[in-house]
Amino acid sequence: MSIKESSTNNENKKTLEHSCSEIYAVNLISGRWILSICYHLRQGKLRFYELKNNIPNISERMLTLQLKKMEHENLIIKNIYAEVPPRVEYELSEIGKRLIPILNELEIWGKEHKNDKQNNGSSY
Repeated sequence: MSIKESSTNNENKKTLEHSCSEIYAVNLISGRWILSICYHLRQGKLRFYELKNNIPNISERMLTLQLKKMEHENLIIKNIYAEVPPRVEYELSEIGKRLIPILNELEIWGKEHKNDKQNNGSSY
């Protein structure tokens, strides 16, 4: 869901993105599906239905929208092959591939946080 262009929320988002590169970066990969798509593409090229089958509960429409957004933001490359039937593959772009070490660190941090939370019995 996008933010209304004229909203205060949108103006705040733009101001924060302009003044803070970390917020800009997080906004590029935030949301329910983009990190999951990046996670699966870090292994290499995948076709649409391979992504769909690897990501539980994502609808075809939502996957299409997220892939378009990621392509627009230059996070992925869409390769269309002139075959019958046409074959389309998605892969991380060079800038998208630079997310892989960050994703790996997020995975480690997430596991540590989950374990700490379970072991300490706290609800954070």
